[in-house]
Amino acid sequence: MASKPDVREAATIIAATATSALLWWFGSGLHPLWWLTWLAPLPLLWLAPRTRRWRAALAALVAVAAGGLNQWRYLHDYIGLPLSVIVYVILLPAVLFALVVLLHRRLLLRGRALAATLAVPVTWTTIGYLNSLLSPHGTFGAIGYTQMNALPVIQVAALAGVWGIGFLVLLLPATLAVLASDAPRRGRLQAGTLCVAILLPALGYGAYRLQAPAEESLRIGLASLETPIRPPLASPQGQDLLARYQAVIARLAGQGARAVVIPETSFATADADIPAFAQQARQDRLQLDVGVEYQGEAGGERNMAMVFQPDNASPATYSKHHLIPGFEARYRPGSTYRMLDGSPRIGLAICKDMDFHDIGQAYAALGAQLLLVPAWDFSVDGWLHGRMAILRGVEGGFAVARAARSGRLTLSDDRGRVVAEASSEHHDAELVGDLPLRHTRTPYSRWGDLFAWLNLAGLLALLWRALRPARGA
Repeated sequence: MASKPDVREAATIIAATATSALLWWFGSGLHPLWWLTWLAPLPLLWLAPRTRRWRAALAALVAVAAGGLNQWRYLHDYIGLPLSVIVYVILLPAVLFALVVLLHRRLLLRGRALAATLAVPVTWTTIGYLNSLLSPHGTFGAIGYTQMNALPVIQVAALAGVWGIGFLVLLLPATLAVLASDAPRRGRLQAGTLCVAILLPALGYGAYRLQAPAEESLRIGLASLETPIRPPLASPQGQDLLARYQAVIARLAGQGARAVVIPETSFATADADIPAFAQQARQDRLQLDVGVEYQGEAGGERNMAMVFQPDNASPATYSKHHLIPGFEARYRPGSTYRMLDGSPRIGLAICKDMDFHDIGQAYAALGAQLLLVPAWDFSVDGWLHGRMAILRGVEGGFAVARAARSGRLTLSDDRGRVVAEASSEHHDAELVGDLPLRHTRTPYSRWGDLFAWLNLAGLLALLWRALRPARGA
């Protein structure tokens, strides 16, 4: 028969695991409640020094995996990933976070309160950054994206990228767990002081940055017609869709739009020009960004943006760099960036490109004030995938006009404010709005991923401290 202390400990472990799982469930995924993410790790970190090592690790693994099941429907039903891949996607973060908890626990039990506090954000930031370098999905899954509704918080991306946001989110629960522990008073005081010294200036910077006035604005229209999907331009279906888009574009131009974006691969064509769109761009004096599947090269098809401009005889083109594995295997990736002539400074990208920080860094270096982004989402992920693109703008200091089929139409400024939005997740949609523009060169665009590399160096130092023999051993 189990003793009362054993029953009490088991109940404590179950309660901490279940609470953390619920917080991860609602604080992550496709529509996270940003403030819950700050609390999600806390029950696990609080539990870690109060139970055996394997129990702390198991609690972390179960909680994070259970919370990650909030993506099951998305991964299985909408994307259609194999079961083995889904299990991997859900279990890997759980295993890695269990290791984070063990490192935190070991340092804390050795009396290294400050090191134990830093171990959580430093290790998770390093893991996220290394994953972004190795994964074909870039920064997808980064914890920083959970904070997109917290505008002062996401301004930290202008200093340290999405990695800086995730660092803050994990620093607070790690600090609270240490303050609630039996660590030496001096160490707890150091941990609390460090947390305040980082969080308050970061949030103050965010609040200050949001006060900057716009220097100019551009009226932009976005449109998405759900069907048909990627018809050959010369076919009856293609001509019908062309006529429908022309009517929408004319309506947006009539409302004052000076640029219009329609979704990724709206048409399939082997022609290097679409005369009807070229004529409309000249007639309505607007920049018209059209996503096409370009079939006019012998070496393979391209996922391309064609931009028709009033004073140019042929369209400016850009080929998507980052292709979805499997889904876009038939396309040849692009390798060059494209800025449009004239002012304001406008760059081109397509959908998944915006999941990767190299795109933002490149256009920031080119002085972009605005990116035009045709896209195509998976219906339920429109909010999250659109916000990932928006964060590239905060990092790089440019506005983003993104038009996604089966997703969201969004106009966002370089501070991450969404000034206009419409859902195209299940139906046709259009919008027009005035998008504020600035000439911004962010510290992140100058320093790059220095902060992430500092975290890697910090992790190596923490591992050395955790693995070396204890004093007196």
